[in-house]
Amino acid sequence: MSDSGLSQPTPASVYADRLAARRATAAALAERLDAISYARLGAFLVGLTGAGLSFGAELFSPWFALAPLVVFFYFVAKFEATRGRKAWAERAAKFYSGGLDRLAGKSGGAGDGARFADDAHPYAADLDLFGPGSVFERLTACRTRTGEDTLAAWLLGPAEPAEVRSRQEAVTDLAPRLDLREGIAVAGADAPAADYRPLAELGAAPRETVPQWKRWAVEVLGWANVLAWIGWLFVGTTSLPVFAFGVASLTIAVPLVRWAQGVLKPLERTVENLSLFESLLGRIERERFSAARLMELQAAMTADGLSASEQIRELRAILYGYNALKNAFFAPVAVLRMWNVRFAFKLEAWRARSGAAVGKWLRAAGELEALSSLAGYKYENPTDIFPTVEAGPARLTAVGVGHPLLPPDRSVRNDVSLGAAVKPGFAGDRPRGTTGAAVKPGFAGDRPRETTGAAVKPGFAGDRPRGPTGAAVKPDSADDRSRGPTEAAAVGTGTPGSAGDGPRGPTDDTDGPRVLIVSGSNMSGKSTLLRSVGVNCVLALAGGVVRAADFSLTPFALGATMRVQDSLQAGKSRFFAEVTKVRLLLDIATRENGPPLLFLLDELFAGTNSADRVAGAEGVVRALVAAGAIGFVTTHDLSLTAVTDTIPGAVNVHFCDGFAGGELHFDYTMRPGVVPHGNGLALMRAVGLKV
Repeated sequence: MSDSGLSQPTPASVYADRLAARRATAAALAERLDAISYARLGAFLVGLTGAGLSFGAELFSPWFALAPLVVFFYFVAKFEATRGRKAWAERAAKFYSGGLDRLAGKSGGAGDGARFADDAHPYAADLDLFGPGSVFERLTACRTRTGEDTLAAWLLGPAEPAEVRSRQEAVTDLAPRLDLREGIAVAGADAPAADYRPLAELGAAPRETVPQWKRWAVEVLGWANVLAWIGWLFVGTTSLPVFAFGVASLTIAVPLVRWAQGVLKPLERTVENLSLFESLLGRIERERFSAARLMELQAAMTADGLSASEQIRELRAILYGYNALKNAFFAPVAVLRMWNVRFAFKLEAWRARSGAAVGKWLRAAGELEALSSLAGYKYENPTDIFPTVEAGPARLTAVGVGHPLLPPDRSVRNDVSLGAAVKPGFAGDRPRGTTGAAVKPGFAGDRPRETTGAAVKPGFAGDRPRGPTGAAVKPDSADDRSRGPTEAAAVGTGTPGSAGDGPRGPTDDTDGPRVLIVSGSNMSGKSTLLRSVGVNCVLALAGGVVRAADFSLTPFALGATMRVQDSLQAGKSRFFAEVTKVRLLLDIATRENGPPLLFLLDELFAGTNSADRVAGAEGVVRALVAAGAIGFVTTHDLSLTAVTDTIPGAVNVHFCDGFAGGELHFDYTMRPGVVPHGNGLALMRAVGLKV
């Protein structure tokens, strides 16, 4: 086997090298700017001195003063070009600096998508999709508002398998194209999330027909006005042409002023960012793609044989020409030439040819930005994989699933399996429990684990007697109570023919668990597991890569109750808000012709008494399973784990902890069965409470 794969540079090393190169370029250009500034000043002083000697002292011809003036304007142009290159290098350095921040688990400096946050959405707030430190902030590389809208829509609504595969192919094509992503990041003006909707709306709006002869009349009369005034002021002609052409111009232009304002006004707040749109389109047009989806998007960026970037460049020239009206020195000429009406005609001619295509260009660019965002994430996480998304009965299987927002070296992985058609021996030949999690005797005692910050000591809690799955066995614990056939079949020991060979359901040898009841102590990893599964499902159904060794699923509608909050303004308690959210999830689960629901219920009905909590949770879970949903329910209340005796397909799993030396220790590994103890009192005592 070749060692070439081992020598591939890491994303961090590539970013660091390019960051250093761009910073060096920016520093060199800064020095050049200083030199050009001094040269420009010198040329100006030489020209000023030459003009004084020519016109004042008459020592030599005034024509000799033109040479320093030409040199001065050359240095002015050179200064502006160099300043533009320096700005490009600085923004490129910012792009790579943001990439290194993302790889270090920090914000990359892009938008956080807070405007998409919606507490009423079935899972957006629960899975931290938007806002500071969110999934959106980790992903986005979008420069336009439409790109952000597209990426957010993909995160908020799962795609069908064929669409997912099309996006995966495009992401695969885009991932190694670092130069393209850099080009998109530094294209045009520095205006993140530029909004081109007014331009698209103007292009699609119905046009008011104005006779063509009026356009030619405005053009001819405009030049006639200028010539008449030049003749009157400098040549000595009469004022009659000035008066005659002026009256004719007012007769033509005045009725058109309101129309011209309506044509030009919607673009006044867009013109500053047109350079970004032009550069973005041009950069995409120059790339040669292999993915069919990308080639289709590229083909959409033409109209009447002209590229989109060329047509936006023409529009930008029209609007910059119109803005010359704001120049006080040019204003008199602009008035004589009926400048606003004249450019309204130019804009309408452009709109007649290209306006209807603007929305198509914008959608294509926005979609490519969203795909580029997913591709950038894939490039920065080379060990993450594309999931398998296939139609069929509700199913989710994952090996080594971790949370994408946690640094890989701090993320503890778990295996999970839910739903139909689970193959025996899933996730390898190790003995496994119902969820596919590795069953390892001597819980956490055989090797220290990386955690999210909690101390983990080898062998912690390893002095307690253990059963075959590694879970602590305690006399009179919750594990001693009798189990129905559901859990007996689900919790295996890894012996041939047992449930340890692969997840088994309670009613069918080919079905896996429908619901995992996840018990465990505070901070042991229950909620993180749910978020890990949920966020990876969102990424999977958006077309991105997932944080797992293997991941396959069917299309799902997701729903979660992990960020349920009370509302003083709305007069709603947390419990009422949770009940309302659960009602929403039941509606989604029972919706006709919709995908099955994957539910993530965290501490279900914790705001009420134990009896109501157990009865309510059992009823909700039973209804969800009956509707074809699959999912997770976490709990601190061990009495809730008894629902596995009465709900077919419900299986208990748990997370453990240990307490030694005044510290809690976690390994964040999921195991079969019910958690044997809690840590509430120990935690209270650890902080000095006398309990």
